[in-house]
Amino acid sequence: MYSASDLRKGLKIMLDGEPYIVTEFEFLKPGKGQALYKTKLRNLLTGNGFEKTFRSNDKFEKPDLVERAMQYLYAQGDEFVFMDVKNYEQVSIDRETLGEAINFLVDNMEVQVLLFSDRPIGVTLPNSVVLTVTQADPWAKGDTSGSDTKPVTVETGYVLQVPPFVEEGDRIQIDTRTGEYITRVKE
Repeated sequence: MYSASDLRKGLKIMLDGEPYIVTEFEFLKPGKGQALYKTKLRNLLTGNGFEKTFRSNDKFEKPDLVERAMQYLYAQGDEFVFMDVKNYEQVSIDRETLGEAINFLVDNMEVQVLLFSDRPIGVTLPNSVVLTVTQADPWAKGDTSGSDTKPVTVETGYVLQVPPFVEEGDRIQIDTRTGEYITRVKE
């Protein structure tokens, strides 16, 4: 059990039978009365967020959340199949649950899958991934459009802005948290 004094950003709690994560947290101590804990919560199942204020005597259960190391195997329609690296058990996760993560998934990538009561509800990717550029338009020297970047498409179909020297066939490192170019990888 957690008490209100345990609340902090990133803490996962059970509220009304569903798991939530604290996305923002503020401690308030009025002149009289109990201390208040003002939070912003996001539902881990639906993604919906809301604000809620708790009193110092409020208690919460720990959610039945487990993070397991899994390997991405393949996509089948709108389902993405992952295999547990310890017991080889396979789970399917739908496109909606994965969200932006599908832009960076490559075969055999190891990820952390978040499970709630043995149901996959999210994926944590490595902080960066190396992908191959599959389409890059040539950069026109003297292009004065104001920016020194150009759009490229990588093997997963994701489009991002990169420096003009990146060409088709290059391998580039991308930050999975922001979706931005980091560097070109020499092999």
